[in-house]
Amino acid sequence: MTTKAASPDFAGLRVLALESRRASEVASLIATHGGTALVAPSLREVPLESNTEALAFAAALLRHEIDIVIFLTGVGTRVLVSAIEHACPRDQFVEALARTRIVARGPKPLAVLRELRLPIWIAVPEPNTWREVLAALDAHAGEVPLSGARIAVQEYGVSSVELLAGLADRGARVSRVPVYRWALPEDIAPLKNAVAAIVAGEVDAVMFTTGVQVVHLWQVVRELQVEPEVRRGLARAVISSIGPTTSEELRRHGLAVDLEASHPRFGLLIRELAEQAPSLLRAKGHEPPPNA
Repeated sequence: MTTKAASPDFAGLRVLALESRRASEVASLIATHGGTALVAPSLREVPLESNTEALAFAAALLRHEIDIVIFLTGVGTRVLVSAIEHACPRDQFVEALARTRIVARGPKPLAVLRELRLPIWIAVPEPNTWREVLAALDAHAGEVPLSGARIAVQEYGVSSVELLAGLADRGARVSRVPVYRWALPEDIAPLKNAVAAIVAGEVDAVMFTTGVQVVHLWQVVRELQVEPEVRRGLARAVISSIGPTTSEELRRHGLAVDLEASHPRFGLLIRELAEQAPSLLRAKGHEPPPNA
């Protein structure tokens, strides 16, 4: 007789998620795994009022003034193509892009670029951080030396300072192409309530699925002038991250990462957090709440 493995179970732990677009889905998954979900949307996507950088990039591309293009996100890649279509026919832009060396950081931009039937020079391997981007470029330096190379970097709301600095250190001429930015939600009351819950010790685990969530949470924390209290509240909770890039942002804010998903997927992060959060919480000297 085969014994069925127990499903991952939060055992009633109070789990804070800062998701916006997929808030309902994340709340449902937390509940499915036996957690009490507290969802506080922390960002909204705002297209840039002026796409001057995107249009300048397209113009430079058509003038053969770009050697390498690095695409960092799938959503950003789609937005960039849409923005440029207002000033340049898509087939003309794609043809110009095909003349460059294209670098895709991870599967999402890779999928969009393949839809456009573009040749991919480098598909950056996991975990897809700036380190892997630079290492991949270094490995191909025999084909295209980075010194003097004209490189455009499609950005996704928060600049990768380390990537830009690494390219500049290698002698590249780098141009940023920001195509959208992140802003705080119009209603930040849920985020303020989440901060209050952290301060009150009413959060047992926190999920971070992008570095922007960390930045925006801290923006509200500083506005409310409760940084020491929030640090204490987070120190007693289990801090989880969807992947290395998000973990880097957490550490940049002085926050220790207790759990990082084995692969950067929402469902997997929630499952692994449900499996490990109760024991991680006990290891910190905190028992689950009485109603857990």
